[in-house]
Amino acid sequence: MTTTRLLLASALALCGSAVLAQDVVRMGTEGAYPPFNFINDQGEVDGFEVELGNELCARAQLTCQWVTNEWDSIIPNLVSGNYDTILAGMSITDERDAVIDFTQEYFPNVPSAYVALSDGVDVTGGVVAAQTNTIQAAHVAETGATLVEFATPEETVAAVRNGEADAVFADRDFLAPIVEASGGQLVYVGEPVPIGQGVGLGLRESDTELKAKFDTAIAAMKEDGSLNALLSKWFDMDAPTY
Repeated sequence: MTTTRLLLASALALCGSAVLAQDVVRMGTEGAYPPFNFINDQGEVDGFEVELGNELCARAQLTCQWVTNEWDSIIPNLVSGNYDTILAGMSITDERDAVIDFTQEYFPNVPSAYVALSDGVDVTGGVVAAQTNTIQAAHVAETGATLVEFATPEETVAAVRNGEADAVFADRDFLAPIVEASGGQLVYVGEPVPIGQGVGLGLRESDTELKAKFDTAIAAMKEDGSLNALLSKWFDMDAPTY
């Protein structure tokens, strides 16, 4: 997130209201980041975070509905009141935490990875694609590689396939099924890179009561093993668990 965006989001924070004054908690997601969140064949939001969010709402005795929003404006539109939470594969970072608040992480911090058409690609000196306003894009910008940013994660992979980029840098859990389905066309390059502080549920800083409710529900799911069951369902056998 740029400095300008941070300032905009901070200003919009003044417009936020306590969510529990409302009858419905609006759960914001991107709907374009499988298996975390996506739109299924029935045109409905689906994925790990949707199933998780529905369970958290049930445990917190909240009535919730899902709202989709493009990634690039997902934080400003939370702060301005278009929805009340973000469950969108969003890594917790100090920069984001200065604008919004986060629950405890519900997805452990796992390494990001580079994927290319061949294993000889120079990921520090070549052209690397990443989704805009992500921790991966920020990392690539610091490596010396030429960063090309795209609005959606699918576009970053397409950029590698069509020659616009030498490699893509993204969450390994997003890339894993794509690499497997490519039949050897796409390969991992270099070593995994640990960045971020895990994935958390984002809220407006004013919604302390709502945060507490979700924190309690996440902690309970970790304790009883149901969060691990969801992680194993939606990710591969090597998925991190609690």
